[in-house]
Amino acid sequence: PDLSGYEKYGLGNVKYNISKIHVTAVEFPSASISLIPGTGIKLVIGNASLTIDMNWNIRTWMFKDTGRSTVYISKVFVTAIFSTSLDNTGHTSISLASCRTTSGDIEIKLNGKS
Repeated sequence: PDLSGYEKYGLGNVKYNISKIHVTAVEFPSASISLIPGTGIKLVIGNASLTIDMNWNIRTWMFKDTGRSTVYISKVFVTAIFSTSLDNTGHTSISLASCRTTSGDIEIKLNGKS
């Protein structure tokens, strides 16, 4: 979904809108899945990266600008544990028990009129 809102900075408000957000690349160079007896499934993703493209515009009382942006997030590490059980009909049920995510680097390239 698009993101919009405003933030108060110094002498006034900055209105922003971020639209047409698209994940254009995802890399999982290291990923593993293992079973945890009596609990469920553990998913570990190491050193992942993703690239996101989007449109943006900002407006203040002094100026306005629009453009495109590319965000590159790297060194992403995810550990998720899913608990598994059988529901009352005998079907397997999976729920997220815990999740931890860290990211190392974020690079943002802004291309605008100004």
